[in-house]
Parts: sequence; C-alpha cells; structure tokens
Amino acid sequence: MSTPFFPTEVTTDIFSRLPAKSAVKCRTLSKQWSTILTSPDFASLFLTHSSTRPRLLFAVERNGLWTFFTTPQPHPHSPLPPSLTAEFHTKVNGDVSRYLCSYASGLILFPDLWIPKVSSYSDPVVVNPVTGKYVALPYLTVYRKSRAFLGFDSVGKEFKVLAEDHPFCGLRDHHQVLSLGGDGELSWRVKNGPQYDHCMSEAIQIGGVLYYLAENISDLPRVVVCFDVSSEEFEVIEADCFSGEEVVKLINYKGKVTGVNWKYVKVDDGKIVLELSVWVLEEEKEWVKSVYVLSEEKIVRFCNFSVGGMTSGGEIVLAMDYTTKKPYYVFFFDPEKNTLRSVEVKGFGDELEAIGTRGRVRVFVDYVEDLNVHDGKQLKSSFSAEMMKLVK
Repeated sequence: MSTPFFPTEVTTDIFSRLPAKSAVKCRTLSKQWSTILTSPDFASLFLTHSSTRPRLLFAVERNGLWTFFTTPQPHPHSPLPPSLTAEFHTKVNGDVSRYLCSYASGLILFPDLWIPKVSSYSDPVVVNPVTGKYVALPYLTVYRKSRAFLGFDSVGKEFKVLAEDHPFCGLRDHHQVLSLGGDGELSWRVKNGPQYDHCMSEAIQIGGVLYYLAENISDLPRVVVCFDVSSEEFEVIEADCFSGEEVVKLINYKGKVTGVNWKYVKVDDGKIVLELSVWVLEEEKEWVKSVYVLSEEKIVRFCNFSVGGMTSGGEIVLAMDYTTKKPYYVFFFDPEKNTLRSVEVKGFGDELEAIGTRGRVRVFVDYVEDLNVHDGKQLKSSFSAEMMKLVK
C-alpha cells in the first residue's frame, strides 16, 4: 500500500496528536511511518502533546467485571459542556477479593485478581485500562488485609509494585517490591520498612514518591508512609491530625501531599450540606487545615460521593459512587476560588445504569496516554482474548 509523502517533521507532528490506538495502528501502513512512530523521540513528543489533553479515567465494577471508560477532563478556565460522553475502552473479568485497584502513570494494579483458567490463585495483576493488555505478577503470600500499590520510577523508567507483607506480625520484612522493567523474570524482593498496624488509605504518587496513611502501633499518632520509588527508601511523617477521621483520601494538591475528608452535616437552619476538610502538608512537615461547605442542590440530593483526586488545574474532583438511571454527575471544586462546577457523564450503558445492576465507580484524574506504557514489554496478554477463551 502506497502512502503519501510528507516531510518527517509534518508527519511526526500530525501523528503525535492522535489517540495512542490510532498512532499504533498507523505503524503498519508503511515502513517510513513505522520508523517514525516507533522511535523514542516520537514517544517523547507524543507524551508531551498527550499531557496537554488529560482525561478522566472511570473504572466501573459490577459482579467482578471491571469496565474502563474515559472522558475529556474539563479545563478549569473553560466553560463546562452540558454533558460528557464516556468512551468505552476495555473490560477486565476476574474475582477481586480484597481491595480496589490503584493507578499510576497509565496503568492499573489489582492487588489480588483471580483470572479463571489462567491462574489457580488470586495474583497481583497490572493492566493497561485502554488496551486490555496485562501481566499477572508472581504469587505473593500475604495477610488477607495487606495492601499493594503501583508506582513509576522516573529515573529507571520502570513501574514498581510495593506490597505489604504481614502488617500485623511485627517483623521487619514488612514490605516486598517488584520491578516491571526489562526482560528478566519477575520476582519479589524483601525491603525493610517502617512498622505500623495497618494501612488506612490508597497511595498517591507525587514526583517519585508514594504516600499512604497508616494507623500506628500502640497509641502512637497516625503516620503518612513515604516510599521513594527509585531508591526504595522509606520515610515516615507524623499525621496525628487525621486521628478520628474514618475516611481520608490523599491527593496531590499542586505538588503537596494533602488529605481530604468529606461528610454530610446539618447546619443551624437544619439544612444538609457537604463538609469538605482539607489538610495540606506545608514546609517543616506542618499540616494546615481548611474547611469548605458545599451546599449546591445536586451534591446534596445525589449522596454517596467520593473524592477522585485533584486535577493539574487545581480542582478537586468528586464523583458519584454508583452509576444509575438518574443523571450521573462529576463535580469540580476549586478551593482557592471556592467555586463548584458540575457536569453530567453519559454513556456507561443501560446494564450498568439499571437500578438493580448498577456499577461501582472509581475515578482517576489526569489520565494521559503514553506510548511507552502502550508498548510495555511485560504487558503481553490481552483480557479481550482471555474473555473470548472463557466464552468458548
């Protein structure tokens, strides 16, 4: 098949603005395009352009089946559209018995996912939510309440999984680490780390460090555990300010570790409002608290919201926990301007929106397509192919 000739710089610029799936398909159309589209320079340019158009990633779970969608992520200085349409990408089928998935730099980690006819055990599994490619990690014997987190080492250019070993046993081999780089056999290695009673939050990566909240041993204050993904060293930050809070979500507040708690409260006139408490870790390891009251009718009427994170534009994202036949809303709160915006998301499908079969929703902010992730050597299998085998 002949292809039209364009100067290399023109071809490169055009393809760097396409979705990753389209750019990858174009590699097969000509040798010239294949050479351009598989080069490290193109991957870097593609990531630069992709970073200017981040998306919201929706993970919707129903009866063990996870379905992934994305929508454009609204810009904080642009008017919101009447609605956003969710674009379907792939499905992941398996039994998730413990904790929800975690996200890092374009990939999703399921801490324990049992894939029928593929494994006899529940294994940690890393998935590309757009392509459906995945890799099942080596079996890890852990206590049933252990957690695992995914991080990206920007120095070594590889993903790493940090897993709690036996958080209640008091041993120093408290964590294990696995690297997803290179062609070698995947294996866990023991890392000495801080002792604490149990993890209380999902992890958030800021720069090259993973952060998560933990309940300390004895009567010591709660702490934020810090794990440098590159050096694999631990640090602990006291976080007694979170004592007594049942739900705390750690977010990236413009490069600062921040904890968010949300709850419905009744004010003096009897009106129900959503109270958002925000603790920002400032210099000298000091937590500074601010409290915001959200009283918009929709956020009060449609209860069961969770914080998805903070966008790079500085808006805290709150999303409904379940799909429903009623309108599904995502809210964007700017704490500096004290403004709240909302937009309806459509397109999850009739089955996920039915009252009796609604899906549980996780939202991840600032999702960016990366060809280095798309071409990851370790992600070789496809959930689409495995699901076809199960049907047969």
